[in-house]
Amino acid sequence: MLATKLSRPLLNFSVKALNFNDPGNGFRPMKRFSFPLLSPCGSRSYANEVDQIGSRAVLITGCDSGFGFALAKHLHDKGFIIYAGCLQKDKGEGGSKELDDMKSDRMRTVQLNVCDSKEMDRAVEHVQNSLEDPEKGLWGLVNNAGISTFGEVEFTSMDTYMEVAEVNLWGTVRTTKAFLPLIRRSKGRVVNISSMMGRMGSPARSPYCITKFGVEAFSDCLRYEMQPQGVMVSIVEPGNFIAGTNLYSPERIKAIADKMWDELPEIVRKDYGRKYFDEQVSKMESYCNSGSRDTSPVIESVAHALTATAPYTRYHPMDYYWWLRMQIMTHMPAAIADRLYVY
Repeated sequence: MLATKLSRPLLNFSVKALNFNDPGNGFRPMKRFSFPLLSPCGSRSYANEVDQIGSRAVLITGCDSGFGFALAKHLHDKGFIIYAGCLQKDKGEGGSKELDDMKSDRMRTVQLNVCDSKEMDRAVEHVQNSLEDPEKGLWGLVNNAGISTFGEVEFTSMDTYMEVAEVNLWGTVRTTKAFLPLIRRSKGRVVNISSMMGRMGSPARSPYCITKFGVEAFSDCLRYEMQPQGVMVSIVEPGNFIAGTNLYSPERIKAIADKMWDELPEIVRKDYGRKYFDEQVSKMESYCNSGSRDTSPVIESVAHALTATAPYTRYHPMDYYWWLRMQIMTHMPAAIADRLYVY
């Protein structure tokens, strides 16, 4: 009820645009500042795009499925040379086979496990050797590879915490460090896929939230350091797109829950009981089924970050409920935000 009341003033709130170059406004001119204005259909404006897209190369991790697979095809359609990092390319499984079947010299799949330093070195060597002019570098890096899980803190093993972090956080750091010299040469772009869960916590999502908060901090620090180098760093923070990415099927949720219950310490099982545990699993099932199946807002956000002459620092592809919730959770006193959305 309170959240609805809080949203109503926003609907009637009008903003007078400021001229940031007008000394009378008290602002210094800014080289990179833009409001995330959308067209009536919700897509971003591409009025000012970088030129020569057809000669620019982009590496995307996690192209076996989900956002990465869709993004590889979308950016290829826009004219980019794509290096699609796929975990299962060596097995001929996942999205790599379909991408290879396109038979396009601009679609180049690469075996890439972001947790494997040796595989990362081979991928860098492959990309560098196949670029038309390695000295001009790689235009874009999209750190998309990621995994997710659920479970309250006492239900989640340390192995699970470390497994999720190894992919989502350290995989992002490892890939960025490996390809950054090529990105610097082109004065290009780094786009990191975070999540709204990188801005606000959520019950039963701590393994995932921890890693995405880390990606946010890493991206901010990287942006500060790369600005003098001419490299722009953007963060994309998707809302609930689980239904559109097939991260969780009912079978997968059940398998995770069964394994989690079987591995719980006896004292935890006794204190919480199976009824409470099953109720939390049901909540996760409802959350997964309620997400958006249309991933195009995420794909368009990444494309804008790679092609716009002035990309945004953060993109928020999510429906209005999650956008408003994120603003309240990150800007209002925790006592109010917690009462509204958690307790």
